[in-house]
Amino acid sequence: MSNENMTNEKRQAMNSQSNIVLEAKNVHRRFDDGRNQVDVLRGLDLSVQQGEFVSVIGTSGSGKSTLLHVLGGLDTPTQGEIFLKGQRFDTLKESERGHQRNLHLGFVYQFHHLLPEFNALENVCMPLMLRQGTTFLEVKKKAEKLLEQVGLSHRMEHKPGELSGGERQRVALARALVTDPDLILADEPTGNLDRQTAQGIFSLLKELQTDRQMAMLIVTHDESLAQSADRILHMRDGAWFNAE
Repeated sequence: MSNENMTNEKRQAMNSQSNIVLEAKNVHRRFDDGRNQVDVLRGLDLSVQQGEFVSVIGTSGSGKSTLLHVLGGLDTPTQGEIFLKGQRFDTLKESERGHQRNLHLGFVYQFHHLLPEFNALENVCMPLMLRQGTTFLEVKKKAEKLLEQVGLSHRMEHKPGELSGGERQRVALARALVTDPDLILADEPTGNLDRQTAQGIFSLLKELQTDRQMAMLIVTHDESLAQSADRILHMRDGAWFNAE
């Protein structure tokens, strides 16, 4: 079929499909310790479009963090399929999943997970240094620019122990962005911060996501912070539900 003869509906469907960064189909995750089986995720479907900001809201124990780990390839589903940039993701070998994560995904956690023996600049540099063909000078320049963008140009040489909670989370955000990911996955990124600092970090996340036109999926229990998302999904007992 030529482009001239293609229907508008067909063209829109194809464009929509090509803009999907991450897709989950009928995802289940069951944990089995030999005596008990716990179904943490129960048949979830999800797609995140390029440039879209999605919040997943749920109470503690609803399965939010497990969902993020499965979507990000840090865990594998018991049943279902995960697609990253149109390619099957969950069935890849661990080494290849790690490679795809580094190419396409950035992670921000509730606890920053910065390496304490390295300063802010060195922590931000690390994900990009894993890529072949990058020089330290190129990486350093990019990391410096990102730290400036998150308001930490004056704290680059400080180690995590010398930074406040909000500053450490800004470093973690810069680290997630240094590889130019297609999608940021954030797990309660403000959950360990006071209200004012949390609002500042969330606003920065939204600003950077908009500027870079990347997708962002944030899981949180804080509905007030989630309101700025393009789409809000509610999760309970490992499944979606209509909060209304």
